Amino acid sequence: MRKIVLFTLLFFQYVAAFAQDIETGKRVSQLFNFDWKFQAGDLKGAQAVDYDDSSWRTLDLPHDFQIEQPWSKSGGGARGFKDMGTGWYRKIFKVDPAWKGKRVFLDFEGIMLIGDVWLNGKKVGSTDYGYLGFETDITRLLNYDKDNVVAVCASTGKKGGSRWYTGGGLYRNVHLLVKDSIAIARHGVFISTPRITEQSADVSVQVEVEGLCGKPLNVEIYAKVFAPDGKQVAEGRMFTPERSKLQTVELSLPSIKIENPQLWSCETPNLYTAEIVLSHNGTVVDRVVETFGIRTLEFSKESGFKLNGKKVFLKGIAIHHDLGALGAAVFDEAIERQFKRLKEFGYNHVRTSHNPYSESYLRLADKYGILIVDELIDKWSSSNSYWGGRVPFTQLWYQLIPEWIKRDRNHPSVILWSLGNELQMREDLAGFPTGDWGVTTYKIFDTLTKRYDATRKTTVAMFPSRAGAINRHDSDFNEKIIPPELSAVTEIASFNYRYMDYAKYLETYPDLIIYQSEATTNELTAPFFGMDREKMVGIAYWGAIEYWGESNGWPKKGWNYSFFSHTLEPYPEAYLIKSAFCDEPLVHIGVVDSERESVEWNDVIVGRMPLSSHWNRTEGSKQNLFTYTNADEVELLVNGRSLGIQKNIRDNIQRRNMIYWQNVPYGRGGNVVAIARNGGEEVARHTLETTGKATALKMEIENTDWKSGGMDLQYVRVYAVDSKGRVVPGYEGEVVFEISGSAKLIAVDNGDHSTDELFSGNQKALHKGFVMAVLRSDRMAGEVRITASSKGLKSANKKMKTQ
Repeated sequence: MRKIVLFTLLFFQYVAAFAQDIETGKRVSQLFNFDWKFQAGDLKGAQAVDYDDSSWRTLDLPHDFQIEQPWSKSGGGARGFKDMGTGWYRKIFKVDPAWKGKRVFLDFEGIMLIGDVWLNGKKVGSTDYGYLGFETDITRLLNYDKDNVVAVCASTGKKGGSRWYTGGGLYRNVHLLVKDSIAIARHGVFISTPRITEQSADVSVQVEVEGLCGKPLNVEIYAKVFAPDGKQVAEGRMFTPERSKLQTVELSLPSIKIENPQLWSCETPNLYTAEIVLSHNGTVVDRVVETFGIRTLEFSKESGFKLNGKKVFLKGIAIHHDLGALGAAVFDEAIERQFKRLKEFGYNHVRTSHNPYSESYLRLADKYGILIVDELIDKWSSSNSYWGGRVPFTQLWYQLIPEWIKRDRNHPSVILWSLGNELQMREDLAGFPTGDWGVTTYKIFDTLTKRYDATRKTTVAMFPSRAGAINRHDSDFNEKIIPPELSAVTEIASFNYRYMDYAKYLETYPDLIIYQSEATTNELTAPFFGMDREKMVGIAYWGAIEYWGESNGWPKKGWNYSFFSHTLEPYPEAYLIKSAFCDEPLVHIGVVDSERESVEWNDVIVGRMPLSSHWNRTEGSKQNLFTYTNADEVELLVNGRSLGIQKNIRDNIQRRNMIYWQNVPYGRGGNVVAIARNGGEEVARHTLETTGKATALKMEIENTDWKSGGMDLQYVRVYAVDSKGRVVPGYEGEVVFEISGSAKLIAVDNGDHSTDELFSGNQKALHKGFVMAVLRSDRMAGEVRITASSKGLKSANKKMKTQ
């Protein structure tokens, strides 16, 4: 989303037609998310102005219609057991007469998966790649004396058009944009910091101006830079050329110097703001605001990755884009809670697999200090089996790459461009038919990428991670340990899996800068400890958070070999990864629930041993359990009786930080305690207690700064607890939510990834003693009351206010 305001983004009610109206100089940007009509189905003629939509449902964006559809075996596990479908959206609006003589655009951040747009019955735009946005000029079709009707048809495409759950519909923000004929172009500001010292930083501001072609105009570009505290710290200005034959003129302002710069980092994500103004004959005609960070990026074979001159090892995840019960619909609060959880467990990195995430995702990554490997696409294929669009990727890449790079290049969180994923599976997936496993295609894409941003390096996630596409089923797999052809030319060598082969790869290509772009959760900490973390870039655990789609069988609705549930509740293994990622002493108990599940997935062994952290077990049973720790040793006690002390075997990457205890007696309950020690001194402790029967519901509120305006969410977690307030993991009674006031309930979820229920309605059974409600604020501020009740338990309620 283009950030357009004087200094801070100001939102206010536009009573006539829009909820949020931002006017800066002569530019107007209106959030266009509210009061749409929606109807599922492949309707005929729904784009017509006089089409009768009176029976359609009224809703606000963002919206994913596919997550609302019933689960269906026929939909297939890849697409999350959801049938493919089409949805229509319509909206009636009026325009301000003051806009006459201006240019008016509709700006869609994304229509999933493919989409078409009409205004007043005329087709005005289309997309074949829902992960990137587009704008369409509607100036000549607007009615100033009567209503205007915008209609959008969104389709999930064919069943085979994606390898994962995509969602469907207007799942990201829509804006209506009004600007002068002389204006800053779409994504037309590029800010970089080519020279940084402790004393100062040089800021380069490049501006693309449209509307100058063939016109002898006197236009000034003026830039102000504001520090993180809001104070102006620098400025610069220049005049555009008086004549140009280009439709869009690209201009670089004189270098701007900032004294004593506050650097952006994972720990201190300081953000500066640049306000760019166009002035014609002394009158402001356009104004755009962009945030940016001052930081240096350095990749090398000697140290992997450095941020601001300091070694940083990427500790991350690679997942698909959905947000749990919301499906693909993008809300800031859903993203923020993901980042907060990741940082809590020591993560600093996300790879956006295998497509650009939302603009708000990157904006919030900037805010939270999350390092992003920004990925364009999955396969470089003309087949829609990996693409889903109506026009092949090989015919659209030259349009997609500029939109992607220009959209994301000002985000300090973005440290690397990833141009594709796993192209070596078949020759036809590796781009143009040049017979070199994508080498020529990569060079072409890299050249275009650097046309719009030469400050970052590029990569491609490679698998099978062998030359000649050799995989583990080939007879010479263990003999020919040679990296893929593409790794010899990519600036960063990104390998999915096979960490144990990296030393061999370096024998062939000693200059490789290695990043493990996917690691299996099944191997737990081994892929992390098995890397040379001083010389390599980092790691991204595949599917560390559950997502929809890529299920290996009904009734699982998606990938669940994960460290966190789709509600972001941590599994015990999450604490093992935390023990590796963080220096703070830690110990956590995980009790084995059943045998390990292990399957082959795309030539990789994946799976998970089901564990849980509770001590409500069968009387008289014996339990096997793990204690996860980064301490020297752990002592285990059951009801006060020591079962001994075991050492942390740090020289074995398969067992490091994992201590296994067999045949632990449960008896009649009580407690089990793990005490972690360094040098004989206790540094951490974890206790599991047998709980009593559930007697009440306990409610916890996540968002302490809940905003009105219709776009903010509140997550309300509810647990079944005993008389001492302890969570009762086996209680599965149904919970009913009642909501009143200035919010509405949009989802109810219990974290069960094998559920056959949808997330709509106001009731759901607890799963492992847990259920969660998701509320969306109204546009007007006010009080909200929520009550959760379950038969036989004391109810829980909260009062909140949106501001």
